[in-house]
Amino acid sequence: MALKFLGIYPNTPDDGSPTIWQDEDTGDLVIQSWKADEQTLQQCQEVGSVPGHTTDVPAHEAVIRLPANMLQFLPRPDSEVNGGNSGT
Repeated sequence: MALKFLGIYPNTPDDGSPTIWQDEDTGDLVIQSWKADEQTLQQCQEVGSVPGHTTDVPAHEAVIRLPANMLQFLPRPDSEVNGGNSGT
């Protein structure tokens, strides 16, 4: 697996800030961010997703909260990733 750094939370302190990487082999995003709080998890379970799909979060998954200003680092087919601390 070869990871490419995409961005870190703008104006971040030294440690523990949301960060995004992309697996260059698969295109998958690898995201470090804040764990969702209990209220957010409860809302996710209440809203659900597709009918018949469990709202439980399996042990091998997590719900994270990605700050809106991190969306600028998500790769999009039609645009360049610019701004913030993108490492470029």
